Amino acid sequence: MPKVTVDGVELEVPQGATVLQACELAGKEIPRFCYHERLSIAGNCRMCLVEVAPGPPKPQASCALPATDGQVIKTDSPMVKAAREGVMEFLLINHPLDCPICDQGGECDLQDQSVAYGRGASRFHEEKRAVTEKYMGPLIKTTMTRCIQCTRCVRFSEEVAGVDEIGALYRGENMQITTYLEKAAKHELSANVIDLCPVGALTSGPYAFEARPWELKKTLSIDVSDALGSNIRLDSRGREVLRILPRINDDVNEEWLSDKGRYMVDGLTRRRLDKPWLRRDGKLVAATWDEAFAAVAKINPGSSVAVVAGDMVDCETMFAAKALAGALGSTQLEGRQTGLDYDCSSLAAVNFNSGFAGIEEADALLIVGSHVRWEAAVLNARLRKVAKKGGKVFLIGPEWETTFPATFLGTDLSVLGNLPKEAADTFAKAERPALIMGGAALGKGALDACLAFAAANRLVKDGWNGFNVLHMAAARMGGLMLGYAQKGGIADLVAAKPKMLISLGADEVDYTRFADSMIVYIGHHGDKGAHAADVILPAAAFSEKPGAYVNTEGRVQFADKAVFAPGDAREDWTILRAMADALGVTVGFDSFDQLRAAMIAAVPALGREGLAEYGALPKGKAGISGSIEAYPIKDFYLTNAIARASETMQRCSAELLHGETFAEAAE
Repeated sequence: MPKVTVDGVELEVPQGATVLQACELAGKEIPRFCYHERLSIAGNCRMCLVEVAPGPPKPQASCALPATDGQVIKTDSPMVKAAREGVMEFLLINHPLDCPICDQGGECDLQDQSVAYGRGASRFHEEKRAVTEKYMGPLIKTTMTRCIQCTRCVRFSEEVAGVDEIGALYRGENMQITTYLEKAAKHELSANVIDLCPVGALTSGPYAFEARPWELKKTLSIDVSDALGSNIRLDSRGREVLRILPRINDDVNEEWLSDKGRYMVDGLTRRRLDKPWLRRDGKLVAATWDEAFAAVAKINPGSSVAVVAGDMVDCETMFAAKALAGALGSTQLEGRQTGLDYDCSSLAAVNFNSGFAGIEEADALLIVGSHVRWEAAVLNARLRKVAKKGGKVFLIGPEWETTFPATFLGTDLSVLGNLPKEAADTFAKAERPALIMGGAALGKGALDACLAFAAANRLVKDGWNGFNVLHMAAARMGGLMLGYAQKGGIADLVAAKPKMLISLGADEVDYTRFADSMIVYIGHHGDKGAHAADVILPAAAFSEKPGAYVNTEGRVQFADKAVFAPGDAREDWTILRAMADALGVTVGFDSFDQLRAAMIAAVPALGREGLAEYGALPKGKAGISGSIEAYPIKDFYLTNAIARASETMQRCSAELLHGETFAEAAE
């Protein structure tokens, strides 16, 4: 490992590190605009200048200079200080004085670094350059006169998202960043360029002029728009969440977030259920809580009760409902709303065993029945790394536009037992072979065949488990750990003909199959489930309650409460506790702490943040027929009740997927 000296302090740095990384290991802050640790090195902003000996007698860009043995690096010499002041002065020549009206104000790298490293005054008085605005879709607001051409957005689109939508036109002073032909950025990670932009050139369209960062309360939470469990931060003011931003977690989402997870935030305040409702004479009418619980008590279902959990429910809510059903004498619990009935006797067989970070190490990958771009957009960015490192990717299912080199093997599932020669040779030679099984494959009963494929192709070996199931619901793994899985799926609940069906925000169920049941809907949006309900009890959304979530790799994570639920809505567990009183049973908890303690006592893994242990992978039976004709998700932007209530998501769906046009104000 090379030894370098940074401002008089000698230290060892890893082989291949840059001078900038060496300085940061020494605790020195190096200003930068174009450099980002997850993107390739561009070296074009020149803000990270340092003095290096041996070397030419001038400052050098530390981001692009390899650290070598014996280097003496100075980060605060007069030469470096003058050079940084000069660079900052040039960057500000054409930058408009928009800070009072710029949404980046208060969290802007250019503001911070001009204060720390700038001269304090400019010697240039020429007219500033102006750039025409570019249209990048409904999510990204552009003010390209502010752009300093750091090219972070260009590199993100090409390297991480894998979609060549943003690039640079012209040269020198005339250079402009734009989407080619000025079309909207359509990929599912497009809004991450807003976080990457170090100035106010790319800002959030829906959030424009809403708030300043110092006005907002920041709450740590978990994204419930898919099963990845991306770490997020909820920024709220008063009783409203104004924006959602990603948090860094290298094991889960790195620092990216899907556009749906970020922008369905406005759906949290629209179409909300804020009072109880009862169905009388075929119509839903507003009621009080006392009237609603009286109606529930009147049902008097005895043990004829079933519970269906929705896709965005926290573990505590599911455990509280399970406790209520158990107190009534029922074990009819199901979380797979759409009818899936795969075997859950071994959770290792339905887990993403290699982990999101681990899948990057795969050198041969077979994706069965999964449209990864829509089912797990952030994971799709990791799969690009597999292909970039030389790994071969094969897919079974209808073709979709991948962002990495991949070979489709058709839609016939019998291919699992008889791979084409190229794929068979690739898996035979692979050191770390892997398989990802999606919802479409689970729906076709391919779990056994995929387990047999894992055994035949050595997917499990010392230090490596390449068998992965990719779920699509944030509540799925937590529900499976809590027993929300009947042997025959939701068909078992239908066959039981329960007097009362408790729906925990379950909006994807075909409620016509429960025509003889009294449906009690505990949810937060007036979506499909509420329309079918006989009793509606208004509950809290994920941002309005604390809770535990388990992602598709079995990682237990905890979210905090950011705001209060609107109107008469209450946290789900309090509703279930009150229902227990109305039905005359005891559930064993009177507070959230008691509820969580009881849940952890029943399932200890839910009390430990991190990966749960599910044991060894079971064996499966080879041989399967049938084909995958379609994927479960038909519209990426409208997959849950919050997204369907969001005006932003509705516009994204209409414009980006269905080609509708929207006139601008001046048109």
